[in-house]
Amino acid sequence: MSIHVLQTLYLSQLNFLNLYYDIIISQLFSHLIDLISHMASNFFSNKARAAAAGAAIPKPKASDKEGDTTRLQPWVEKYRPKTLDDVASQEHTVTVLQRTLQASNLPHMLFYGPPGTGKTSTILALAKSLYGPQLYRSRILELNASDERGISIVREKIKDFARMQLSHPPLSDSAYREKYPCPPFKIIILDEADSMTQDAQSALRRTMERYSRITRFCLVCNYVTRIIDPLASRCSKFRFKALDGSAAGCRLEEIARMEKLRLADGCIRTLIRCSEGDLRRAITYLQSAARLVGSTEGTKQGGKDESGDTEMADAGEDGIITVKTIEEIAGVVPDDVVDRLIKALQPKKGRSSYEAVSQVVTDIVADGWSASQMLTQLYQIIVFDDSIPDIHKNSIVMVFSEFDKRLIDGADEHLTLLDLVLRISEILGRPS
Repeated sequence: MSIHVLQTLYLSQLNFLNLYYDIIISQLFSHLIDLISHMASNFFSNKARAAAAGAAIPKPKASDKEGDTTRLQPWVEKYRPKTLDDVASQEHTVTVLQRTLQASNLPHMLFYGPPGTGKTSTILALAKSLYGPQLYRSRILELNASDERGISIVREKIKDFARMQLSHPPLSDSAYREKYPCPPFKIIILDEADSMTQDAQSALRRTMERYSRITRFCLVCNYVTRIIDPLASRCSKFRFKALDGSAAGCRLEEIARMEKLRLADGCIRTLIRCSEGDLRRAITYLQSAARLVGSTEGTKQGGKDESGDTEMADAGEDGIITVKTIEEIAGVVPDDVVDRLIKALQPKKGRSSYEAVSQVVTDIVADGWSASQMLTQLYQIIVFDDSIPDIHKNSIVMVFSEFDKRLIDGADEHLTLLDLVLRISEILGRPS
């Protein structure tokens, strides 16, 4: 076979292979185009269906979200004073702070007094009146010293914020500047400062001096004697007194009216008595009682609340908050239990006194009553009893202080309460 014939055969085979490959590639390309078109059509149809389904679901309104947040908020925060004028029963302190607010110049401050009297609420209201909503977060540092009480928090977080340079307020917004003074300093609020260690308070003294030009400190505490003298001497002291019955009662009645509560006669007096001048505790008791009887707006007696929990059907009569409900929430020991214990501790001859006291104390502990609450109620009854001689009362008061310290230190409640009652019984049996 000649070379020419071989070349012709080779070229013909090569052309056949090229034609075959072209057909295969064209078919693959056609299938690929169909696959891409199918996937694209499915994608857009699924997207359209998802959009249609999303449009069919009603979206909650912003006002509804805000309403739910407000309704579920604890009443202590919901009704916290927003301005200095809202602070109750602290007229002298509010008057002095309003004058400093007009001058836009604050000293270092030390707020002290019983819990629940408005110390933290007052400084927060003052800070909001000074800086307004735009600068509040950048100018205020609020710390709870009971959680962060060591020297490291003074050296790190407090010092870093104290030496931070100020951000200038928006000069273009003249209306904002007229409403809020925006003084050229920051405020560090140390709540429960009496829980700070001695070393932390000593370290804080130097920080207060060094950055006093751009930072003011406000120490909030219950016991001013636990603040070291060098620190207290650098602050202006403001004493917060326990709320009297009229001021606390007006505030509780206002909250009950805004929450549309129905209170039985004597509930406000019971709240004030059980809270012992602590308005925060009284508001918490009131909210717990409202949830218990299902008298808050949006819940019905015997139904379910927004968390899905079934309300107690027999918690109150027609959603009315009673005195008994308040006392149960506050953990007050019933009068019949206290009267039984008072009767048992009366001095008797022989072992009958111990056996009677032991049985009553055992029943009290078994029923779950708090020994601290029982001690408080016994103190109020015995010390204010005019039939007991003063010399016996002096000895009984010393016994109460001793056993109160034992309970604080974590002693066994059963043994402590039994020993307390027997000691009181022994003192009452002495000749006057």
